[in-house]
Amino acid sequence: MAEDRKAYMIKDDNLGEVRIADEVVAIIAGLAATEVEGVSSMAGNITNELVSKLGMKNLSKGIKVEVSDGIVNVDVALNIAFGYAIPEVSVKVQERVKTAVENMTGLKVHSVDIRIATVDMGKSKQRS
Repeated sequence: MAEDRKAYMIKDDNLGEVRIADEVVAIIAGLAATEVEGVSSMAGNITNELVSKLGMKNLSKGIKVEVSDGIVNVDVALNIAFGYAIPEVSVKVQERVKTAVENMTGLKVHSVDIRIATVDMGKSKQRS
């Protein structure tokens, strides 16, 4: 089996093996992070920004994943909506990403590091 991307073995038994590509782990983390209230969007580098402007959706934008011996370290770069408390949103993102990755892959998450890239003034918290 030729492999273009890095993949992680999560199961190998008499029925066969199961491998998860690192891109899949990054997509799971990215989707989990964007579900948190207060996260405006994921932040990416200039290449990701150009790709998104061309209409191609990059679901792992702003996510860096490192896996070693079944242990995952995730770096998340995100844009936060104005009016939300950064520490509270960050903790919720860390918890959501850790839970999603562990439940969907069976891998153990060691760390989820958050980097706030910008504050999105266009998506502010609605005051009641």
